[in-house]
Order: sequence, then structure tokens, then C-alpha cells
Amino acid sequence: MTNFYSFHGTVTMINDFFTGQNGKGEGCSQFISVENGSGAIVNFVVSPTTYFVDHVMVSVGDRVTGYYDGDAPALLIYPPQYQALVMVKDSPYQNVKVDYFNSELVSSDGRLRLNISPYTKIVLTNGQLFSKSPANRDLVVIYGPTTKSIPAQTTPYRIIVLC
Repeated sequence: MTNFYSFHGTVTMINDFFTGQNGKGEGCSQFISVENGSGAIVNFVVSPTTYFVDHVMVSVGDRVTGYYDGDAPALLIYPPQYQALVMVKDSPYQNVKVDYFNSELVSSDGRLRLNISPYTKIVLTNGQLFSKSPANRDLVVIYGPTTKSIPAQTTPYRIIVLC
């Protein structure tokens, strides 16, 4: 179970990130700076293992949310620098929740409960179908409307299982 934290804002800079591997992997990682509009800045290290929802291309000026492991060690520098696990580009047509969902498909923060339908597509990060139950796993949930109950309930459009 990953303790997902997030930071939302506008991409202000994208640069190559040097990993120090003597040319191996050079250009494979990027440094994406995100500013939230209130002056707070976070630098995300984006590697080939970072999952971009819908495999979108991110550019300077895009509104994004970066998710990282809140329990992972971090450098004590400013602005903070985190290894991005999942990046989401804002879309007016969908909501995204990245979290651990328990055996009852309730998120770890208790705010969202999933009602799986036969039309809910459940896949791995590589796009292949996932044939097991999504319960008790870290998930990227893409959904639309929710109920006003506590927790809010939704029937997701798509679930991406983070193995």
C-alpha cells in the first residue's frame, strides 16, 4: 500500500534530468516543475516508470497533478523534489483518484467508494486487461459523477491497477 500524496498546479518548466549513469539512460528522465498559483513549487522527477494517465504529452502551461509516495525519503531542499509515480493532466470530462482501495473498494482516505459495473474497464499500466479483483490494491480510478453521500460513490469508467 502506497501512501499517495499529490501536488496540483501549472507546469512551468520541463528539462532533462541527469541520472549520472555515464550516458546510459541520458534523456530518459525529466524534471517537471509545477507551481500551484500561491507561490508553492514542486519539482517532479519523471522516469520511464512514471504512469501518465491516458499517456498524454505534458507541456509548459498545462495544469497537472503529480502523485508521489509520501513515505519515500525526500531531499531537504527547496523547492521540494519528488519521484513522480503518476501524472494526470487536467481534463474537464473526467475525475481521477489515485489511492489504495480496500476490500470494500473504499479509498484509504474514506472519501470514495467504487461500484464496479460490467462496463468498467480494468487494465494494467501497459493497457492489458486485469482479470482479478481490484480490491486491496493501489489504483488509478477515472470516473465521472458521484453521489453526495459519505463516502461519495461512483461507477468508474476505467481503473488502472498499479502493480
